[in-house]
Amino acid sequence: AKVTQANEDAATAQDEADAASGRLSAAQKDKETLEEQIKQTGKDYDDAHAAVAQLARDEMHGSNASDVMSVVTGATSTQDFVNSMQSRDALSRNEANAASSAATSLSTSKNRGERLAAIEKQIAVLKTQADEKAASAQTAAETAQSERDALDKLRQEGEARRNELSSMIDSLDSQSAKQAARTVLIASQVDSYNRQFQKEQQDAANRVDTGNQGGTPSTPVTPAPAPAPAPAPAPAPAPAPSVGGQGTSNGDYGNAYAAGQCTYWAYERRRQMGIGTPSYLGNGGNWWRSAPSYGLRVDHNPQVGAALSFLPGQDGADGTYGHVAVVEAVYGDGTFQISEMNWGGPWNMHYRTLTNLGQYWFVH
Repeated sequence: AKVTQANEDAATAQDEADAASGRLSAAQKDKETLEEQIKQTGKDYDDAHAAVAQLARDEMHGSNASDVMSVVTGATSTQDFVNSMQSRDALSRNEANAASSAATSLSTSKNRGERLAAIEKQIAVLKTQADEKAASAQTAAETAQSERDALDKLRQEGEARRNELSSMIDSLDSQSAKQAARTVLIASQVDSYNRQFQKEQQDAANRVDTGNQGGTPSTPVTPAPAPAPAPAPAPAPAPAPSVGGQGTSNGDYGNAYAAGQCTYWAYERRRQMGIGTPSYLGNGGNWWRSAPSYGLRVDHNPQVGAALSFLPGQDGADGTYGHVAVVEAVYGDGTFQISEMNWGGPWNMHYRTLTNLGQYWFVH
């Protein structure tokens, strides 16, 4: 949570720094433009006065100026008319940026020399603000990096603890204690995989067809070009009797499933458990149908190491391709725990506990 907040604060600070820099650049451009104009007309040239005077000349040409001015503005002299029109013009103008707006607000009739001084003053203020925002952004970025480093350190310590816990499971006497330990191991492994594959997720999403989860022997699926990182230490397998009678060497030619997909994980996780899996069972939702042809047992009974083949649309599975997960633990109350990949995107690891009411197909 601290890392997430620090990353958001750093992004906000950088946006503010960029905006301040943009305002400063706009003001500096205004200054350059005005300096070019001053070279042509001199500092005393008043744009507003000149514009209003030209308007007056255009509108009053060939008529009685004093009568028109009196009727339109109530002015009694040409100067009163010009001043009145300048005030109206200043109120209606919509300035393009903060620097020009600040310069105009100081006086409605500044000449170019005075406007240049006002903009230079505004630039000094914007420069200070930009420097402060840039410094804040740098501090926020350093804070975010510090939080990330702290989290990585905790995770490294967690991996060491996980390895220690894994080696101690067999020495536990209570079945509930063993199950609790395995649950902790699964949670730790999920975090490890998510962290390990974080950088590859976007690349995998761009290169892997999320629908092409399986294949047939005649059209094998090629894994993504990027090699999969080494798996994190896996939870300790259940005792031999829990996974006995599962798997086959028939059709097992290695992991031919699309990298980062649920099928890729199901094959890999079962391999870690010492369970052979055919290389071409197809999409996750087809495993229960394809498996018997390879001699695998398929039924509605969860068992540690079994692959749960979700039907299309079942419990959040894809409506066309289905899904597949691996049973990690079976509890006495009729529930069981699964691990799964591609939960929300390629390489994303996830685990959850489900209740068995005979609605699932398990591939042993």
